Amino acid sequence: MTSDQTRRRFISVVGAAGITGLAGCSGGGDAGDEGSETEADESTEAAESTEADSGNENTRLSWHAGGTGGTYFPLSNEFKTVVEDNTDFSLNVQSTGASVENVGSLTDGSADFALIQNDIAFFAKNGTGIDAFDGNPIENLRGVATLYPETITVVTLADSNISTLSDLSGKTINTGDLGSGTQVNANQILEAVGITEFTEQNAGFSQASEQLANGDIDAAFVVGGWPVGAIEDLATTNDVQIVPIQGENRQTVKGAASWFADDTIPAGTYNGVDEATETIAVQAMIATRAGLDAGTVETVTAALFENVDALTIKTEFISTGSAQDGMSIELHEGATAFFEN
Repeated sequence: MTSDQTRRRFISVVGAAGITGLAGCSGGGDAGDEGSETEADESTEAAESTEADSGNENTRLSWHAGGTGGTYFPLSNEFKTVVEDNTDFSLNVQSTGASVENVGSLTDGSADFALIQNDIAFFAKNGTGIDAFDGNPIENLRGVATLYPETITVVTLADSNISTLSDLSGKTINTGDLGSGTQVNANQILEAVGITEFTEQNAGFSQASEQLANGDIDAAFVVGGWPVGAIEDLATTNDVQIVPIQGENRQTVKGAASWFADDTIPAGTYNGVDEATETIAVQAMIATRAGLDAGTVETVTAALFENVDALTIKTEFISTGSAQDGMSIELHEGATAFFEN
């Protein structure tokens, strides 16, 4: 499938089903690892979510993460442990296609909290930026906190002869799950540097790594806090190369999309990659929905930020002092209550 065909397919899906329909997507790739819930399970979770909205204790909250091969899913499970150890709430963490799909889940109430990218949050709340939200602002989307830089990693095999973004022209590229923030960012970057001829594949990080190992694709875009588990796994069995986004290309991309910031993947992050790699990043953030009880949001937020020492992932970035850096949308009143105390 060409890049234009994939974009048309995504736009037609959104146009037919609306943004709330994205909440029901499997997301493909890693999102399928968790299987699907039965209708009875979904009904039970909906009832429990309703109870949470009323502020009752001992309730179950739905937390939508991302693919199992990225950072969102393992970090969300650490959040689950912290919340359940320090509050009367329990979290049901679900693997999903990530940012765009998660916005849909918050919109229709099937998620109480979700991890999304700050740029996707801005697009959704303002009804702009990408076709999924153009003219369709998501009014009930609210912010909780920003967490850490989500690094844009372009990974390929060492023998691919791809060493710059320009070398991606004419190649087969996995740009991330269909409808994910990764796909949005990948296409923004490729368009900014003038790469229009390529074949686009769409799958989660784990499947993308398998595609690279099998020679089915030439490169993959991965958006997540380093180290990304799927790339770590790939680098243990294959010689990999990280394609830099630097120099004129970096300035061009940042000029086209102001939410990108400079970032560097340290030397040694992945096996065999012994030099630091310049690239760019967006911000990961926790989002919720306007209808969720303020006390619930404040309690969950307090549990997370008062117990950062119980986390093992991205702890060098997660703090109350930086939790509003890059916040791109209006805060939920419960989050405001916590951070202003």
